[in-house]
Amino acid sequence: MKIAFVASRADVAQTARAVLTRRYGNVPAAEAEVIVALGGDGFMLATLHETQALDVPVYGMNRGTIGFLMNEYSETDLIDRLRAAERAVINPLVMQATQINGNMATALAINEVSLLRAGPQAAKLQISVDGRLRMHELVCDGALVATPAGSTAYNYSAHGPILPIGSDVLALTAMAAFRPRRWRGALLPKQARVRFDVLEPEKRPVMADADGTSYRDVITVEIASEPSVSHTILFDPGHGLEERLISEQFT
Repeated sequence: MKIAFVASRADVAQTARAVLTRRYGNVPAAEAEVIVALGGDGFMLATLHETQALDVPVYGMNRGTIGFLMNEYSETDLIDRLRAAERAVINPLVMQATQINGNMATALAINEVSLLRAGPQAAKLQISVDGRLRMHELVCDGALVATPAGSTAYNYSAHGPILPIGSDVLALTAMAAFRPRRWRGALLPKQARVRFDVLEPEKRPVMADADGTSYRDVITVEIASEPSVSHTILFDPGHGLEERLISEQFT
């Protein structure tokens, strides 16, 4: 099996890459049958973004901290594990943001697109779904739209719901909502198109972030699922993404 090993900059990940390369060999990602990513969830997301043009599945082994998207690290039986692995195919979100200076930016997000206040005052956001105004004013520290794969990340920390991987829904979650104070967010169809308009952008600046790619001083942000892009992630049998999402709700 042709394997491309990639690793984060952490010493433990670099050491693992050297050990595994000696044992199983290493080929460029463009020639690989599978890419093995060594690191944490952040590195896994970066690997998926960097290899999205390749029709190659990615199998992660945890050499980071949490490793929700990763499998347990082991130097033995890797070929057998890869052959037996379960596949999860996910689509990212596409974000189109317009900044106060008129610049426009587009980025993909596997986990979530988030809007965050960038000053001392709370953000004021207006929310539309599929062209229909749904919330005239949300006063908050921020808001995000998360995929099922990303629902246990920032979304979960903001008290958003955990979404089963096959649910075909998105989570729209507020962070520290002040008004409406009791608003807990919304569940939307995967095909929904969400638009945030920033109210009082000069007084209450907002930044938009798509999986760590940030843009400051945004005035509008549109978010939708991108079905033309797909990522295939491999998991050990019985420890697939579906099982992980369910298990996380009972911890």
